[in-house]
Amino acid sequence: MTEAKKLRNIAIIAHVDHGKTTLVDALLKESGFFRAGELQGTQVMDSNAIERERGITILAKNTAISYQDARINIVDTPGHADFGGEVERVLKMVDGVLLLVDAYDGPMPQTRFVLSKALEMKLRTIVVINKIDRPNARAAEVLDMVYELYFDLGADDEQIDFPVLFASAKYAAAFYELPEELTEELLQEASVKPILDTIIERIAEARGEDEAAVQVLVSNIDYDNYLGRLAIGKIERGTLRQAEPLAVIKADGSPTKIARINNLYVFDGLSRKEIKEAKSGEIVCLSGIEEVNIGDTLTDPEVQEPLEFVSIEEPTIAMLFQVNDSPLAGKEGKYLTSRHIKERLEREILRNVAMRFEETDSPDRFIVKGRGELHISILIENMRREGYEFQVSRPYALTRLIDGVLMEPEELLQVQVSEEYQGIVIEKLGKRKAELISMEPPFRGNVKMEFRIPSSQLIGYRSQFMNDTRGNGMLSGILAGYVPSVGQGVGRGHGVLLAHSAGEAVTYGLHNAQERGSLFISPGTEVYEGMIVGTTMQAEDVIVNVCRRKQLTNIRAAGSDDALRLSPPIQMSLEQCLEFIDDDEMIEVTPGSIRMRKRILDSKMRLRAASKT
Repeated sequence: MTEAKKLRNIAIIAHVDHGKTTLVDALLKESGFFRAGELQGTQVMDSNAIERERGITILAKNTAISYQDARINIVDTPGHADFGGEVERVLKMVDGVLLLVDAYDGPMPQTRFVLSKALEMKLRTIVVINKIDRPNARAAEVLDMVYELYFDLGADDEQIDFPVLFASAKYAAAFYELPEELTEELLQEASVKPILDTIIERIAEARGEDEAAVQVLVSNIDYDNYLGRLAIGKIERGTLRQAEPLAVIKADGSPTKIARINNLYVFDGLSRKEIKEAKSGEIVCLSGIEEVNIGDTLTDPEVQEPLEFVSIEEPTIAMLFQVNDSPLAGKEGKYLTSRHIKERLEREILRNVAMRFEETDSPDRFIVKGRGELHISILIENMRREGYEFQVSRPYALTRLIDGVLMEPEELLQVQVSEEYQGIVIEKLGKRKAELISMEPPFRGNVKMEFRIPSSQLIGYRSQFMNDTRGNGMLSGILAGYVPSVGQGVGRGHGVLLAHSAGEAVTYGLHNAQERGSLFISPGTEVYEGMIVGTTMQAEDVIVNVCRRKQLTNIRAAGSDDALRLSPPIQMSLEQCLEFIDDDEMIEVTPGSIRMRKRILDSKMRLRAASKT
């Protein structure tokens, strides 16, 4: 055995918004890759446009830094439970993890999920209690919660003996001990060197047999406009050389192919550095192997031994994607046909290993399965930005037969709200068949509760939760197993305003319509029959003529020329639309618009269809 000296491979894992990407910023600055003022902005690893807009990490990404006489490969991972598949596969590339926990929130459901995966793979962990500068921080109490989590997950004695650091990623400051008095001056003078020193000391050096036959497990896929498809993975054994042939052993068992490496890279800061050869333990990026996918093994053609890929947990929800058949179809999109949509979905599942795709008995409809509403909505948003035009249905929970019983996913839901809102949250979740399993004593006016709830009952609740808590609550959940199916989820509970006919919405028609409910559109919006233009508190849907113009006569009454006042329309995001629609409705997605509509646009045909059910 030989040792790849001075090389560390580590992943940073945490719940969403606990500061992973901000910490990577601090590590990059400390490593000296950037001169003063060169690293502009924050969250430099969130390079995707949607990541920048939403402030969350969606895709796992690689970087590398040099510190002292060592090289550290770092994988920045998503923190949202819907993107857990990204975390599961990249853990195969590393030898240790940096677990970030918020100094106030403590361990969250996603923290439990990613840590359980790391412990299963016997990876060493370093715990960093982050955001100790928060006014309501309770770092010592949170550390106790972390120890409890390790015990709950069945960690052995060696795994529980983890080093702990206290940090403020925002200030690029880290400490071995929690300061008795945390001042601005102390934070400004500190650095993240304690974290880097602990990585060097506690994470094992990457090891392998440099002289053995090559074995590389592909854990990620990237794309370059000039180089084409790029395979990213860790060299488990052997020495990889530029231009040498490799056997591609497919994860699905299809026939092995022989390909040749065109370019060989390692990660260097925010870029890639081309090299001639790389030894075992290194995380590399290869070009020239066009048909490679995540989970494939690259080996010596003479010694073909596949590596086992990590098992990815199954999807929990599904949505129907179909060709846009609305009266406004084809006006904004570039890719409209079923062939375009199918090819795009097939490309997605090659990289997004937690997502599934199925064809239906109709060539214009496809079923897409994912980990959660956000998981699939990010795909929808990416597709519309790429020029695709299509329609999607309301999400629904996936069921399966287990020992002859129809089962559906159950989620462990963690809720953190102000004390004044805990009553309405418990009441609303109780109606959705949720079971309250724990509640912590109030801390500085906030209460943390845990529920178990069938996934079908949770669909459509998140936007209602934000309204009930005035936007101040926090809600997160992970898959906790399967329970007997409880049937359909909770519907919207009220009707919508539907356009009477096709045309352009005008102020006069909208003014009359807003007396029946709240509007989603403004004057000048193009509408069609059956399109949802607003919401009403009535139980039934209401058809309104938003295109109706004022009759012009030569008779004038007092006040008839007063300006008509319209309330500002409700602006809804894609995720809010997905939660809002009912089973008989669809969302029309185009590069320029997101419209909600009835599946059956004609009102008479809708009544006929409803009478038959």
